[in-house]
Amino acid sequence: MAIEINKEVSQGTVEQRMVYESGNEMAAYAAHQINYHIMGYFPISPSTEVAQFLDLMKANGQHDIKLIPADGEHGSAGICYGASTAGGRVFNATSANGYLYMLEQMPVQSGTRFPMVLNLVCRSVSGPLNIHGDHSDLYYALNTGWPILMCRDPQAVYDMNIMAIKLAEDPEVRLPVIVASDGYFTSHQKRRVQTFAHKSDVHAFIGEPPKQFPHVLDRNNPITVGPYMNEPDYINNCYQQSVAMYNAGEVFDRIRQEYRVLTGRDYPILDLYRMEDAEVAVFLMNSASEIIKDVVDQLRAKGIKAGSIAPNMIRPFPQKQIAEALKNVKAVTVGDRADSYGAYGGNMTMEIKAALFTEGNRDTMVISRIYGLGGKDFYAEDGHHLFELAIEAAQKGRVDVPFDYYGHTPGDPDKKPQRVIEPMKYEDLKTGLITVDKDETTGQLKVKVPPIRQLTKKPKRLAPGHGACPGCGIFSGLELFFKGIEGDIVALFHTGCAMVVTTGYPYSSHKATYIHNLFQSGAATLSGVVEMFWERKRRGELEHLNLPDDFTFVMITGDGGMDIGMGPAIGAALRNHKMIILEYDNEGYMNTGAQLSYSTPLGHRTSTSNVGKHQGGKLFHHKDTPQIMAATNIPYVFTGSEANPQDLLKKAAKAQYYAQNEGLVYGKILITCPLNWLSEEQIGQSLIDQAVNSCFFPLYEVENGVTTITYNPEEKNKRIPVGDWLKNMGKTKHLTKPEYAEALQSFENEVERRWSRLKAKHENPYL
Repeated sequence: MAIEINKEVSQGTVEQRMVYESGNEMAAYAAHQINYHIMGYFPISPSTEVAQFLDLMKANGQHDIKLIPADGEHGSAGICYGASTAGGRVFNATSANGYLYMLEQMPVQSGTRFPMVLNLVCRSVSGPLNIHGDHSDLYYALNTGWPILMCRDPQAVYDMNIMAIKLAEDPEVRLPVIVASDGYFTSHQKRRVQTFAHKSDVHAFIGEPPKQFPHVLDRNNPITVGPYMNEPDYINNCYQQSVAMYNAGEVFDRIRQEYRVLTGRDYPILDLYRMEDAEVAVFLMNSASEIIKDVVDQLRAKGIKAGSIAPNMIRPFPQKQIAEALKNVKAVTVGDRADSYGAYGGNMTMEIKAALFTEGNRDTMVISRIYGLGGKDFYAEDGHHLFELAIEAAQKGRVDVPFDYYGHTPGDPDKKPQRVIEPMKYEDLKTGLITVDKDETTGQLKVKVPPIRQLTKKPKRLAPGHGACPGCGIFSGLELFFKGIEGDIVALFHTGCAMVVTTGYPYSSHKATYIHNLFQSGAATLSGVVEMFWERKRRGELEHLNLPDDFTFVMITGDGGMDIGMGPAIGAALRNHKMIILEYDNEGYMNTGAQLSYSTPLGHRTSTSNVGKHQGGKLFHHKDTPQIMAATNIPYVFTGSEANPQDLLKKAAKAQYYAQNEGLVYGKILITCPLNWLSEEQIGQSLIDQAVNSCFFPLYEVENGVTTITYNPEEKNKRIPVGDWLKNMGKTKHLTKPEYAEALQSFENEVERRWSRLKAKHENPYL
């Protein structure tokens, strides 16, 4: 085994060492060796781990990178752009819809020529929602003006990240660079990887950050960044950017040769395998391009002159090199891991055809196949199929089916999903046991709710059989809230734990009408549904459905959804649509791997606020979302807890009244996440009770601007120290140790400050 490993060790001029890591780990490892100044980030699978690994290394003092958790990918891109204008080195990582959310920032950065490195861990773009790997996000990057380097394995992820910053900062380029790898194939699969043994050798290769270019921190040379620009200046600016992009191809070729001398590893712009005399070929990118090489060898053993092509760079597109590689090839099958809908081929197919046409090759036939979408595996037998298409075309002298999908299956009418659960009966949902009346004199609502046992016959809105973790508090909390809602609901769920575990196609746990949309669009989407309902009712278009006027529209958000979705939620609140926004607060981005959110309290451990010698959990206080929403002057804001069920039932009834009659309601319920709170499943309700009794999560309501505390643990003689709550969770018990006394004191002070302010508001209706 040792001899076999030694054969694979590349010989270079610098000392190297072998590690066994994944693509995400190698992206983080390269970043820590470079020691970037800033990383603005927001978690999204499968790129999330890059920030997690860097945070863990940060907690252990292994680098000096300032990691800035953003409110969403748009915010993270803005952080990175701002940091890059200030003259330092900047790093980021994202995937799929996260990349699309930051997309409008991408041309701004390249158009103003500020370098940085972004790892795009490629993933399917929703919808429908799919978190596995293809290139549908990558193809959106083609027109942003960023050079794009491709990574077929974790070794390439490491090497390309080292070369990318040198490419970005080259005076002939000065552009931000994307390093693209395949999500869940390359990002999570571990391989043997060679790295520079010493950071000093990395720094010697990439050099010092360039000092000859202007930045916004030079007071002696004030500059204007991103001015408004008319023609002819705008077209001139774009031309210069275009020149820089084509320069990037030549500069990368020079850099990779320097890198080859140092490491013994080479990354020519095209990775050509047995193409010298090939008559048929397959073009694939990234992880699949390694598998196809085995197929080439198998076909060669049969006497078929087969070869494969994989690009190490697709921006600038290697047009001349592609045409040269294919000049003697009779037919090539191009595999695209994303479709360019309506173009009769994916983006790589179109560009290869253009390359052949431009360079005068009218003879090589091109077959286009869309494959591997949504993380569908690619095996050697799939490679044989792609080659068979090229072989058949070469033999016939024509292509019978120029464009098609490969790997899809026709629908079977016999397997059409059948309704298992019948719609709930309106009379079962409208019990009459809950009454809400408005006092016309005071304007306050009078609510009567029965004991919970009298509502047990009320149907649950969610069917059993969902995939939530044991002890998850989401659904017990939601169902308790829904017990206080009479009649029909239409629910919209943000992406998050509650959405993912209840809607794995073709199954659904939702017994009422359900919509899904992304974090940043949920409130706006439900606003549209609400207004369409009332407008179609007004026009008489829904009369045949006998719909009640007391539809209740509810948006369920959680897992940090009121961070990335805060802006649209505030917009919906200011417009005052008749709907409820209900947030289940699990204190993190749990669905993507327990990263910190803005609802994570100070000092709490998450996968991006680790605990180590140099860091003691999250470094800043949690967001007071109910108070933010109350400041929009909506009719009703509340907090709730299943540990105080009657209180939550009353608030649900009030929420429904206001949402049907006056406008938008916001509510927040604290729920447990045993998996990521590192707590025992059976103590979930007691943890929530302790959070309330410590005054960390006070129960109150803001009704038409008037604050009322609905449960005061001090008056009940039940108040407990915050530490009594923290010591029962693995994510926070470190705070009770002497070395974290300062952080605990800061947390306790903030809890007391917010509680005191709330009591003052309770006592004075004008606060």
